[in-house]
Amino acid sequence: MARMSYVAHVAADRAEMLRAIGVASEDALYAAVPAALQQARLNLPEGQSEVEVERLVRAMAQRNRTDLLCFLGGGFYDHYVPAAVDAILSRGEVLTAYTPYQPEVAQGTLQAAFEFQSGLCRLTDMEVANASLYEGGTALYEAIMMAVRTTDRWRVLIDDGVSPIYRMMLHTYLANMPVTLEEVPRVNGVVDTAAMQARLGKEVACVVVQYPNFFGCIEDHTALFAAAHAAGALAVMSVYPIALGILKTPGAMGADIVTGEGQSLGLPLCFGGPYLGFMATRKQYVRKMPGRIVGMAHDQQGRRGFVLTLQAREQHIRREKATSNICTNQNLCALAAAVYMALLGKEGVQEVAQYCADNASYAYSKLTAIAGVTRTFPATFFNEFCITLPGDAREIIGDLVDRGFAAGFPVGRYYAGMERVALVALTEMRTKEEIDRLAAALEAVVS
Repeated sequence: MARMSYVAHVAADRAEMLRAIGVASEDALYAAVPAALQQARLNLPEGQSEVEVERLVRAMAQRNRTDLLCFLGGGFYDHYVPAAVDAILSRGEVLTAYTPYQPEVAQGTLQAAFEFQSGLCRLTDMEVANASLYEGGTALYEAIMMAVRTTDRWRVLIDDGVSPIYRMMLHTYLANMPVTLEEVPRVNGVVDTAAMQARLGKEVACVVVQYPNFFGCIEDHTALFAAAHAAGALAVMSVYPIALGILKTPGAMGADIVTGEGQSLGLPLCFGGPYLGFMATRKQYVRKMPGRIVGMAHDQQGRRGFVLTLQAREQHIRREKATSNICTNQNLCALAAAVYMALLGKEGVQEVAQYCADNASYAYSKLTAIAGVTRTFPATFFNEFCITLPGDAREIIGDLVDRGFAAGFPVGRYYAGMERVALVALTEMRTKEEIDRLAAALEAVVS
């Protein structure tokens, strides 16, 4: 992280700003950032022209490895994006469209959001969805706060198989709120349903699980959700939308609020964003849902129109009554997801999901046939799974990078005691020949 880019303020201005926030110096301002991540300045020669700087920065960017065969997952996946998605998104009326406060001049934008909501309701088997949120972690936080508002309770039970990235975000968001986030340790890679049920009480607002979880494991949460409802709590799920093409839906399990990361619905990996959060729920909770909801209506002449039905945000109602501080949505990314879902249709999403599952099954059989490589958890998986390696996963994955593979994610980065475990993901983008090459490379590295 570079400490300074161009700042128009002179030294006296910067000193005044530091005094205003009660910080003694710039060094103190950045003290929370680990020293290893800090850089005093960009390593650029003095007196360079714009052309020379651009040439130098492009050369630096080319050091990024963008040619690796990708077997990474953990919530973000290398899916194929049909050409029509970018073609539609690049149209001027879409890229430059104003936020749709005036429905009479934004019918196309509103209809696109309505179609996005409709597609997500069908995928999740829920009754209503909003017009999008920032990304998957923020969406899960908003779902928890929605459950707290709905139940007027303050305890949250969350499985530690939920993405560690999301859980770190939740702890940050909730640090200064009267909400207690209780992490329940998993058993054999899946939710410890008995422990969850034992902790249920009148203070619990919701139980939170991920489907499939961070380790790729699939489980039916119907019994857990029924127990939560019996205790007066809501059931919250963070889901991988492509998996819902062939897996049991959250609605069928009895989920109350479903969130997720929409990157897999027509958005590229793109070094981490911009991405897309989504949320769907049951109609009885719609007035507790944050963000915007687009609805369809008819005028006095019977003509169909689209309107912002609900937008319980601080711009529109008294601030203390607002459901969240969400001020906008990911409209362009949501349009990409709507176009993607419309292009593929129900059968297409099912076909992509089946390709992912089949590739994962084939890769599992090839990788676990290597001496010293074993499956970590016994649970059923969808498109990614954990394998235990004969050595440190970080080192082995690093060696595979040198051979042209982004071979997986070292789970020990977030889970103590799992330093030999790698999370391997497959999508429809990988071929059997590429999987065979990965297996041969891994065998060469560990032998």
